Amino acid sequence: MKRFFPGILAMAAIVVASNILVQFLVGDWLTWGAFTYPFAFLVTDVMNRVYGPAAARRVILAGFVVGIVCSLIGSRIMLQGDGFEYPAVTLRIAIGSGAAFLVAQMMDVAVFNRLRDGAWWRAPLVSTLVGSSLDTAIFFSIAFAAQFSTLEPTNDVSWANELVPLLGAGALTPLWMSLACADWLVKVALSLIALVPFKAIVTKLSPKVA
Repeated sequence: MKRFFPGILAMAAIVVASNILVQFLVGDWLTWGAFTYPFAFLVTDVMNRVYGPAAARRVILAGFVVGIVCSLIGSRIMLQGDGFEYPAVTLRIAIGSGAAFLVAQMMDVAVFNRLRDGAWWRAPLVSTLVGSSLDTAIFFSIAFAAQFSTLEPTNDVSWANELVPLLGAGALTPLWMSLACADWLVKVALSLIALVPFKAIVTKLSPKVA
C-alpha cells in the first residue's frame, strides 16, 4: 500500500486544487481548474502502467472520496451574487462532478488495459481522450443542462442555457455547451502534453515497462 501513497497524494492534491481553482475565471469560457484537473488522468495512467489496474482503481477511489469531501465543504460556503446567497457547490455540480470523475477515470483504466501492449504512447493518449470526453459530457450536462433540472429544482441554471454563439463564433447553442467545448479542448491539448511527464515518470519508476 505504501508504494501507492505518492499516487494517492498526487490525485488528492489535483482534486483539491481543481475544486479551489474552478472558482476563478480565465477569459469567457474557462476556469483555472480546467488546467489542473486533466492531470488526474496522468496520475491514473502512471499508476496503471507501473502497478496495474487494481492500483489505479484504488487511487481513483481515493480521489473520489476527496472530491466528495470537497463538495461537502463547498456546499457550506455561501457566496454573494445579485442580491442573494448561493452555495459555492450546488447539488447538481456535486453529482455531476462525482459521477464524471468516477465514470471517466474507470473508463480510462479499462481503455488503457485494452491498449497497454501497444506503442507506449497509445494507451495513455487514447484512454485519456476517451475519459476526458466522458468527463466533460457527464459533468456539464448534469450540472447545467435544462434536461436535468429535476435533480435540483430550486437551482436556477437559466443563465447556463441562454443561447449564445458556440465559443463566440459558431451556431447558437446553450452557454454551457461553449463552456463544455472549451473545457474539452483544454483536456485534448493537455493529454498530448502529458505524454512527456508520463514517459519520464514511468521510465524512472519502472524502466522495464516504459
